[in-house]
Amino acid sequence: MPGQPPLRIGVSARILHPEGAQALGFRGKTLQYLETSVAHWLMAHGALVFMVPTLEAGSDIRRSSVSMRDYVSTLDGLLLQGGADISPETYHEQPLRPEWSGDRVRDMYEVEMLWAFVFEQKPVLGICRGLQLINVAFNGSLCQDIPTELPAAIRHVDPALYDTLHHDVALQPDSLLARLYGSDARLRVNSIHHQCIKRLGNGLVVEAVSPDDGVIEAVRWTGSSFVIGVQWHPEFHASQDNHLLDSGPIVSTFLKQCVERRDQPVLRLPR
Repeated sequence: MPGQPPLRIGVSARILHPEGAQALGFRGKTLQYLETSVAHWLMAHGALVFMVPTLEAGSDIRRSSVSMRDYVSTLDGLLLQGGADISPETYHEQPLRPEWSGDRVRDMYEVEMLWAFVFEQKPVLGICRGLQLINVAFNGSLCQDIPTELPAAIRHVDPALYDTLHHDVALQPDSLLARLYGSDARLRVNSIHHQCIKRLGNGLVVEAVSPDDGVIEAVRWTGSSFVIGVQWHPEFHASQDNHLLDSGPIVSTFLKQCVERRDQPVLRLPR
């Protein structure tokens, strides 16, 4: 808004653990990074972007000196970006296959961050893994692999096609997305996920599904603050690509919620 400082949006970090960082020449080191498209998507709408790092075990940084709450009090909203699978252990299951064991370290970091923003009633937007993280944080569960657990489902991931694999999404009546795009909208999105929601989390409602197989594609929390997640990557949708869903209304609504929350009186929780 004119005359107001730009929003400060925190983005969760992707984590490259030492076994992956080794190939890049970082022996024994952990890398935390931000995917460029996410940052540019937010920046194109006037927001400042800040990646929120994890605090590693054994780090010289102590929780008493830098806490997640310190980050939350400084930022106006949170975007949970995509990346590695959620660990089945995070929703109290065991991996059906070793390659589906996910990233438990990142899960715990993002769950803590999500709840810190929820407690201060600051908006949260989840993308792909971010939607799944929201669902698990609200006590939901996931299908560890769509082809294995839902064999009748359409393809939701193809490594050769990556973000050029597309399918339709159908918006649920009376949903927020239906209000943004029209109640009868059936839109196309990219699809880059082999896992999906199995048991819906507490207080979440379905905003969109894949009409061909019923896979949940968007959810929203009905609680005291704005929390929404989409299974696709809206930041990958080029603004000039008319056959894919326009990502503008999603990010604009999220940022509008951030502005409204920033303009409210701040309630500080006791330390």
